[in-house]
Amino acid sequence: MNTTHSAPIEPAHSKLSLKSTLRKLTDKNVFLLLAETFQAMGDSSRIQIIWSLAQGELSVTELTDLLEMSQPTISHHLRTLRNLKLVRVRKDGRTSYYSLDDHHINHLLKEGMEHVKDFV
Repeated sequence: MNTTHSAPIEPAHSKLSLKSTLRKLTDKNVFLLLAETFQAMGDSSRIQIIWSLAQGELSVTELTDLLEMSQPTISHHLRTLRNLKLVRVRKDGRTSYYSLDDHHINHLLKEGMEHVKDFV
């Protein structure tokens, strides 16, 4: 385990500016969507799918073979990830190819991996 500690994080904003920022986010849907995103990424099977797609576009069949999961399981997880705009699909004939929706998802995954590496 990494025993080095960084300096304490200083607040970037005063309490007053934090309140101002939070008022701008009065739409609680933002927080609900963020919670749904983290909840979706809280499943180890979905994290494996996201990790695989971070390497490049893959079909359902390729994901099934790579992750040794059933096609219905992969499809179910992909539907969840697609509904939350974490992955996107491209059709080529009867084959569907999946990729990460944008660089933010890859960034979240990498940050999470860096966090847990200290525990391994």
